[in-house]
Amino acid sequence: MKHKTISYAKFGYLFILPFFIVYLFFQVYPLFYTFYLSTQSNGSQTTSSVGLDNFKIILSGTPIIDEAKTAENKANGDDTIAYKVQKRSSESTMKDFRRVLGNTFLLWIGNFIPQIIISLLLAAWFTDAYLKIKGKGFYKIVMYMPNIITAASVAALFVMLFSDSKLGAINSWLANHGYEVVPFVSGKTQSRVMIMIIQTWMWFGNTTIMLMSGIMGINPSLFEAANIDGASPRQQFFRITLPLLRPILLYTVVTSMIGGLQMYDMPALYNMGTSQNRYTETIAVYIFNNFHNSMAPNLGYSAAASVILFFITAILGAIAFRVNNEDGDQKVRKGNQALKIKLGGN
Repeated sequence: MKHKTISYAKFGYLFILPFFIVYLFFQVYPLFYTFYLSTQSNGSQTTSSVGLDNFKIILSGTPIIDEAKTAENKANGDDTIAYKVQKRSSESTMKDFRRVLGNTFLLWIGNFIPQIIISLLLAAWFTDAYLKIKGKGFYKIVMYMPNIITAASVAALFVMLFSDSKLGAINSWLANHGYEVVPFVSGKTQSRVMIMIIQTWMWFGNTTIMLMSGIMGINPSLFEAANIDGASPRQQFFRITLPLLRPILLYTVVTSMIGGLQMYDMPALYNMGTSQNRYTETIAVYIFNNFHNSMAPNLGYSAAASVILFFITAILGAIAFRVNNEDGDQKVRKGNQALKIKLGGN
């Protein structure tokens, strides 16, 4: 007599089905719709297709020529009006995108470099078995706390402290002691440096804990052997810790790059609330401003900028993984050659 078996696999699919439905609705659909919008004309309604013209304007400033408007002006005796107006708009859009692209990379690199240096030093310090630092849990909590505070709260705090007027705590102290007021919020260099400092302060704790987990995953016997052989802490750090941290460092670089290129909250919130600081406007802020332009919503430009940002992020991520894989392959080949020479010599 055959016994009928019951398969519970279908229940597993039912349990994970809500995730895929939500993912398709909130991730996949917006992604493809953004690609579609990038090929449509600007305005509150996408009524006509412009192909890749939005990308041409953003990247090179090539003007889109409204043939109907040009024909109308030509019939009226002047066929240069439409071209001049559209060319001026195209060149302005192109310059704006290049400006915000430069701002984005500058703000990301400016906060990532000090962040990774501080995090590496702290991670190596807290994981050193010979130092026996007390209260490590307390220090971890203190370092991670800025990461759990909302960006809006952090931005409001720093705006109140570093306001350009004498109402700011820092400028009030400077004015009371005979110093000039410093434009920490609206100044070109000052505002950029402040956002770099804020981003570093908010994220170094998260990076430190991640690197600490990577260091603690390294076999302790390697450090013990190096210590017996007389290797200094500096040699152990550069010869053992850093090479074996390569995967977690790559992950940190890629995730930081993605977050940095999509940086919106702090550049958008760190201002006096009157107008956007053009020196700290990132691509994400540029996309938001164009999409929510009350005078003339530029949906096509916003979508095209989003697509360009997507490809920039994908290309940089692919390069990072490629470089890491090539370095790893070279080390494997060198190790194999050394092993062959050793075996041949024996």
